[in-house]
Amino acid sequence: MEINTQEELTQLVNHSDALLLYFYSDNCAPCRSLRPKVQEMMEEEFGKMKLAMINAEENPALAAAYQAFGLPVLLLFFEGKEFLRYSKYVSIAELRESIGRIYTLYYS
Repeated sequence: MEINTQEELTQLVNHSDALLLYFYSDNCAPCRSLRPKVQEMMEEEFGKMKLAMINAEENPALAAAYQAFGLPVLLLFFEGKEFLRYSKYVSIAELRESIGRIYTLYYS
């Protein structure tokens, strides 16, 4: 799901049990290569969790509100609280392992 307003983002963060925010730019090569991998991982392994995409170039105020400056930035939230933050060069294996630990504890 693509988020474009502060209201949408606040609502999503505050009313989601588990959420991964993905701040990106279409002009960012790592963002473009990582995006499909993150989407696939979320669909296949973390189906109870929501994934929201935010184009930081088109929505700089949203990126600034979450201090997402060095793209890509991935923020993991559980019950409205930030648990993990990854930025710039992100390893899918490390991301999978980190999310998996918390996800398993939360949903077991």
